[in-house]
Amino acid sequence: MSANLEQLLSRIDALLDRVEPWLPAPTATDWTAVAWRWRKDRAQGPRGRGWMEPIRRPHQLRLEDLLGIDAQRAEIDRNTRQFLAGGGANNVLLSGSRGTGKSSLIKALLNTYQDQGLRLIEVDKDDLTDLPEIIDQIGGRSERFILYCDDLSFEASESGYKALKAALDGSLSAPPDNLLIYATSNRRHLLPEYQRENQDARMIDGEIHQGEGVEEKISLSDRFGIWLSFYPFSQAEYLRVVQHWLAQLGATSADPAETERQALQWALRRGSRSGRTAWQFARDWAGRNAVLSQASSLSQSAPSLA
Repeated sequence: MSANLEQLLSRIDALLDRVEPWLPAPTATDWTAVAWRWRKDRAQGPRGRGWMEPIRRPHQLRLEDLLGIDAQRAEIDRNTRQFLAGGGANNVLLSGSRGTGKSSLIKALLNTYQDQGLRLIEVDKDDLTDLPEIIDQIGGRSERFILYCDDLSFEASESGYKALKAALDGSLSAPPDNLLIYATSNRRHLLPEYQRENQDARMIDGEIHQGEGVEEKISLSDRFGIWLSFYPFSQAEYLRVVQHWLAQLGATSADPAETERQALQWALRRGSRSGRTAWQFARDWAGRNAVLSQASSLSQSAPSLA
């Protein structure tokens, strides 16, 4: 039975290879865009063709708006400027607490340096097996590309995990000079870590040698040249970011103490003091006050029935 199944699968593969040239050509890449999202035709399964879908409205974040992460911002900004100048630059892993500005930092880099030739390609972790195809598309182009992988987290058996390892450092093919990989993750080593793996560590001549399980997990994150860690904000940092966004939104408050109290309650309900939480509160506060102000204006302008 197994021999018959293998023969059938072999014939199917041969048939697909013959049909593939007759399939519709992939969508031509619109190189006038500054950012793309890698798309895949899921209906065709793993053999589905991918294409770069232009993102027409990228986020317009500014680096100076990202407060509380000054050291991380300076480091990734320096690395990106070196990349744009054609000098040595490293792939970057941004890891740590949720909502602390990891993804926003990468989006702000695009907004800051797109006029200098920086471009961004967003790739889902399930599509990382298409990295060779993406690299072929951008090879030889004059723009400088950051391949952006957001919220990465793997199991060791996933194909995307192995593809990313090879693309970072492990393939016979040298990576193109016009490509860097910037990835964000809530996990330091991108993989789940278990207590039993740490118990495999052993001491040899006074030195700690990790077990094979830990070494395997470290092997992926170790291929990123720069590691940036992000942490929850202190209360003072959180309130400073709240005030910044309220000022950006033009939401002045007649009672700053009450605004701070509401902002702290908002963070307590969310269980997080972060830049994301501060931005969400500022938007909500500005929206509520705009509605109240509009209602008050309408009430005062309404004709009296007396």
